[in-house]
Amino acid sequence: MAPDSELAQGAGARDRLLAAAALLFYRNGINATGIDAIIREAGVARKSLYNHFASKSELVACYIEERHRQWLGFYREREAHADSHLAAVLAVFDAYVDHAESRFSMGFRGCGLLNAAGEFEAGDQGREAVRRHKEEVERIIAGHLREMRSPSSVQADDLAQQIAFLLEGAIARAGLAGSAALVNDARRYAQRWLEAL
Repeated sequence: MAPDSELAQGAGARDRLLAAAALLFYRNGINATGIDAIIREAGVARKSLYNHFASKSELVACYIEERHRQWLGFYREREAHADSHLAAVLAVFDAYVDHAESRFSMGFRGCGLLNAAGEFEAGDQGREAVRRHKEEVERIIAGHLREMRSPSSVQADDLAQQIAFLLEGAIARAGLAGSAALVNDARRYAQRWLEAL
């Protein structure tokens, strides 16, 4: 999704609606953001919204999927420059920082997916989508750990879970602080752990 400064620049109605939803959902929350606010922010007619999305729920699902796709893009870009499996694990942290910094014009509020999950009821499809994203991040970490000095799958999975917990805790605290700096601190801790293996 484009940063808010690019919202009205040459995008089609669907992209403008997704960008407006991303801006408002992240800044104000999903439940606090009505359809009228999204339409107004996107600068499109109400009919355009329903031409592209059957409901607000469908728009929310697309928002979650887009945030996940966005993060994967940041990660793949960082991973492409990683010269070791350790660097590829640390690229996960860097991708979170990159993603955070791409949204600073709205004020950094932590992980948009976790913020969204907190608004969904237990068992909601949106919560499940967020859970799948977090599990994929952990699998990415575990995959690289398996390649480092050949730890067993059990050891790699256990360590990946610990690193994922460190990362998620750092993101939550960074959101409260309004800065991604704590994610860089967590990255340093993870690097020390991994270099000590």
